[in-house]
Amino acid sequence: MASSCWGLSESLCDFPSLSNKSLRLMRKTIDDGFRDLVRQFSDQIDAATRPLQWFLNTLETLFTGTPWFVMLVLILAAVWFASRSVKIAVGTGAALLAIGFFGLWEDTMTTLAMVTVATLISIVLGLPIGILAARSDRAQRVIMPVLDVMQTLPSFVYLIPVVVIFGIGKVPGLIAVVIYATPPMIRLTNLGIRLVDKEVIEAADAFGSSPRQKLWNVQLPLALPTLMTGVNQTIMMSLAMVVVASMVGVGGLGKNVLQAINNQFFTMGFLNGFALVAIAIAFDRASQAFGKRLQKHAEVLDD
Repeated sequence: MASSCWGLSESLCDFPSLSNKSLRLMRKTIDDGFRDLVRQFSDQIDAATRPLQWFLNTLETLFTGTPWFVMLVLILAAVWFASRSVKIAVGTGAALLAIGFFGLWEDTMTTLAMVTVATLISIVLGLPIGILAARSDRAQRVIMPVLDVMQTLPSFVYLIPVVVIFGIGKVPGLIAVVIYATPPMIRLTNLGIRLVDKEVIEAADAFGSSPRQKLWNVQLPLALPTLMTGVNQTIMMSLAMVVVASMVGVGGLGKNVLQAINNQFFTMGFLNGFALVAIAIAFDRASQAFGKRLQKHAEVLDD
């Protein structure tokens, strides 16, 4: 029988099997060490995530416990304040009424609570990191490759370390959504500040403004339309990740979509998908309209 080594020496022929054994040993060592580390600091991890759990549960209880007509009025008021468009407000109201008609109101409010918390956390994390990247070329060179990895890595992969560290539940899903939704906020904060007219910065320097005064009184106000685009993209990313996060215990519309996939319930999946799309369109139109209003305001100030 011909040898499968193709004339290679025995050591080279055995190299793949040795490599596989080494790889298995390395993976086992890393996985076991990671699990032991998580078990050792489990109390500290629980304490650190408890405020997130409380905040999310409180907001979810508020959204689902408030009478539907009150929530409808509040959401429409927020949409009108952001867009100042009757068309967008009427479209949002029609979509929400359709969601309630098909019995998806409570699940939609649960999803809204998750998206709201994830968006707030993403803004709180992304804004200062984006400012740091805008004010330091060295920081930007470090931060941007990390964002590239975060946005390129498949979203399902986020769930692996999150589940290992935090287990199954709402908070792990929330953390996965935040990881997925934060990069646009960082990128667009960095871009918005760097696009501020150099002449405006020079004028601020001529008036003796400190770096902090330039940031808060000049750069951030002029970059506000771009920042709102970042908020818009963060909301869209959060909604997109909700379905994936349902795999680790997040409820709401994402859980229903996952159940529909597992059980091949076409109608159930379509209706819940429609609800997600309706929310996404309403938020997208309202935030875009708000950004355009800010852009016009900034142009007036420049003039």
